[in-house]
Amino acid sequence: MQEAYAKFEKEVTNGWKDINKELIFRPTEAPTFILERVLNFARVMDTLYKNEDGFTNSKGKVKNMINLLLVESIKN
Repeated sequence: MQEAYAKFEKEVTNGWKDINKELIFRPTEAPTFILERVLNFARVMDTLYKNEDGFTNSKGKVKNMINLLLVESIKN
């Protein structure tokens, strides 16, 4: 189980490196606005699924993040 987890962690790290390389080192065939969408989607997925399934179990960490981002920022 630990070996599989380590393998997936390595794949995630390599994926982030690929995304960052495409955004930083131009030229690339993909337009910037598409790369930005991919980056934002990857950020959301990383936030939701890092260490737990935050989408299915959204009452914990994700609820708190949404509250801090949308509710508390408006109050201040």
